[in-house]
Amino acid sequence: MATDLEFNPLFKGIEKEYLEFLYPLFVRVICTKGTVVIKQGEAADFLYLVEKGKVEISYKPYDGEAITITHVGRDGLFGWSALLGSSKYTSSGIAIEDVEALRIRGTELRELCVENPEAGKKFLDRLASAVSARWKDAHKQVRSILEIGVTG
Repeated sequence: MATDLEFNPLFKGIEKEYLEFLYPLFVRVICTKGTVVIKQGEAADFLYLVEKGKVEISYKPYDGEAITITHVGRDGLFGWSALLGSSKYTSSGIAIEDVEALRIRGTELRELCVENPEAGKKFLDRLASAVSARWKDAHKQVRSILEIGVTG
């Protein structure tokens, strides 16, 4: 899996010594089309990095039907609630294609960031960039939210 992380755009260019911290924390998962990968309201344990396939992210308000928020494909992330330290997922993720992903337990990633602040800063910057690419000028705000979730 080491080579997978080294060549993933999210981690490309990060020092190998920092990536060494991540290798044992990531687990590869395969989900067939139609699999509910994360479910709104359930325990927020994992952050997912999609390598192949596509996941539909949806939100169901208490008084209505589920709303599709976005689609996450190759090199995309979902399951942010786990990284932020939330107890439950705020949305659902359903594989709309067969999916191969790497997942990491949010508590383990947060612990890694606290125990290894320099590596943690690099990881949080990359994660903030990944999510803030969707919103103009949001990197700083997202980075702040992630830091609060990690040190929280």
